[in-house]
Amino acid sequence: MNLPILNKDLSTLITEDMSTDEFIAWTLTRFAHQRLVLTSSFGMEGCALIDMYAKHGVPLTVIYLDTMFFFPESYKLRDTLIEKYPHVDFVNRGTDLTPDQQAKKFGDKLWERDPDLCCRLRKVDPMYTVMGEVDVWITGLRRSQSATRANLKMIEWDWRYQLIKISPLVKWEREDIWAYIQENKVPYNELHEKGYPTVGCTHCTKMVPGSTIGEYSRKGRWSDMDKTECGLHGGEGI
Repeated sequence: MNLPILNKDLSTLITEDMSTDEFIAWTLTRFAHQRLVLTSSFGMEGCALIDMYAKHGVPLTVIYLDTMFFFPESYKLRDTLIEKYPHVDFVNRGTDLTPDQQAKKFGDKLWERDPDLCCRLRKVDPMYTVMGEVDVWITGLRRSQSATRANLKMIEWDWRYQLIKISPLVKWEREDIWAYIQENKVPYNELHEKGYPTVGCTHCTKMVPGSTIGEYSRKGRWSDMDKTECGLHGGEGI
C-alpha cells in the first residue's frame, strides 16, 4: 500500500465525532478489498467488538493466539462465540511449540524465570507471522487501559507491523463495555465473575480480591513480577 496517500485519505475522511457503529461500518466499506482481521484474546472488549462487527453481517476473520496455556473457561468461551457467530471465521494462529518442547529447550517453568521470553515464544513471534499477511488490523484497545495507550487513535499507521491499525473502542470505558455486553447478551469469560478483571495464560493470571466484573485492571497479570504486558502492541504490548 502507498503510505503517504493512505495517510492523506484517513486524515480527511475520519473524525472521532462518528459513532462507534458508524466507524465500524466505514471500516468495512473502506477496506472491503484489503486483508482485514480482528484479533482477540477473548477479553471482554474483544467479545464486545466481535459482536459489533458481526451485526453488520459481513464475513469477518478473527485471529486468536492459542498459547496452549488458556484457562478451560477461555476455551469454553471460544466455542460459544464460534457457535453464536456463524459468519465469523475464528482462526487459531498460535504457536506450534508445545509446552513439553518448550520445557526441553528452555527449561521448566519458563514463565517464572523469563516471562518475556515465554511471551515472545507463545505470542509475539506468532503475531509477527500473522501481521505479515494482513493489511488492516482491528483491535479492542481502549485509551484508559494504560498510560501507554492514552494517545491511541481510532485509526492509525502501525509502524511496528507496517499496516493500518483500527481501534473502534478507544473512547469507551470498561463500564461501557460491560453495559454493552449485558444489553446485547454477548458471551464473556466466566472468570470475570470470579475476580479476574483480565484473563491471560493460566500461569500468569491471578484473581484480584475485591475486583468487580465491570472494573478493568492489570493487577492480576504477572502480579509477582515487574511486568504488565506481553508485547503484542509495541513496548510491552497488551
